[in-house]
Amino acid sequence: MSQTTHDTHSPAAHGSHGGHDLQADLRKYMIVFGALIVGTIVTVLASYIHFGSTSINIAVALLIASVKVFLVGGYFMHLISEKKMIFAILGSTVFFVIGLMYLIIWSMEPTSHIHIPH
Repeated sequence: MSQTTHDTHSPAAHGSHGGHDLQADLRKYMIVFGALIVGTIVTVLASYIHFGSTSINIAVALLIASVKVFLVGGYFMHLISEKKMIFAILGSTVFFVIGLMYLIIWSMEPTSHIHIPH
């Protein structure tokens, strides 16, 4: 019976990262984390500001949330370096989310055709 020994200290055993600089990756993640913290603070501060109408307030909140979603999806989920197919799916998702949010905001208007007079 032969025993094979494996070198557990080789790069293949731990998954080679192709020469990634771990310090640069950590720095990038910390910058994105800081941007998310700033985005959260901006979201809270924007919630105290009345921009003229509820629709504009919702649009501002969704804009801030969209930037934060891009940061999380792009950097933490590594979608920023994926192929065109991922971006096409992401783009169509964003298109439909924006469309549905528009319909929700439009339906909240008292003058929209969705309200039935009683």
